[in-house]
Amino acid sequence: MPRTQKRHQGGFETEAALARLQQLAREQSDRFGPYADLARANAAERFLQARGWTAPRLETAAHRVEDTVAPRVADLLSYAANRVEPRKTKRGGMLARRAGRRVPRTLLFAGVAAAGAAAVYGVVRLRQAAQDAEWQENLDQARDQVRETRDQLAAKAKGAKDKVAGTGSELKGDAEEAKETTASGAKQAASDLNGRVSQ
Repeated sequence: MPRTQKRHQGGFETEAALARLQQLAREQSDRFGPYADLARANAAERFLQARGWTAPRLETAAHRVEDTVAPRVADLLSYAANRVEPRKTKRGGMLARRAGRRVPRTLLFAGVAAAGAAAVYGVVRLRQAAQDAEWQENLDQARDQVRETRDQLAAKAKGAKDKVAGTGSELKGDAEEAKETTASGAKQAASDLNGRVSQ
C-alpha cells in the first residue's frame, strides 16, 4: 500500500476520533450546564438571604441608638440650657451677667447652637459607627458564603473536567485499538490475497 494512501486512511480515522471527542464534549457540556445555572441561582438566593438577615439587625441597631443615646443627649442639652439661661431681673427681662457685664444674646445663641450641633454630630457618629460595624460583619459573612460557593463550584468544575479528560483518554485508547485492529486486518487481507495470487 502506498504511503499517501496510508496517510489518507489514517487521516479519516483521526477525523472520526476527533468527531467522537467533540460529540462527547458537547454531551458533557449539555449535561453539566444545568449545574452551573443551579449554582448561579443558589448564589443569588444566598445573597438575598444575607440581605434579608442584615436589614432587621440594622433596624434594631437604629432603635437601640434612638432609645439609649438620644435620651441622654436630650437630657444633657436640657441641663445645658438650664445652666445657660440667665436669671430674671426685677424688670422682667432676661439678663446674663458675668463679672458685672452683659453677655450678648447672639453669643448665647451661638453657644447653644454649637452645643446642639456637637450633640447631634455625636449622635450621628455613634449611629454611623454602630451601622458600620454591623455592615462590616454582614459583609464578611457574605464574602465567606460567596467564597464557599466559589470553592464548591470550582471543585465541581474540576471533577467534570477530570471526568471529561478521562472519557477523552478512553476514546483515544479505543481509537488506537481500532487503528491497530484495522492495520492487522489489512495485513491479514493482504497476505490472504497474496496467497491466492501465488496459487
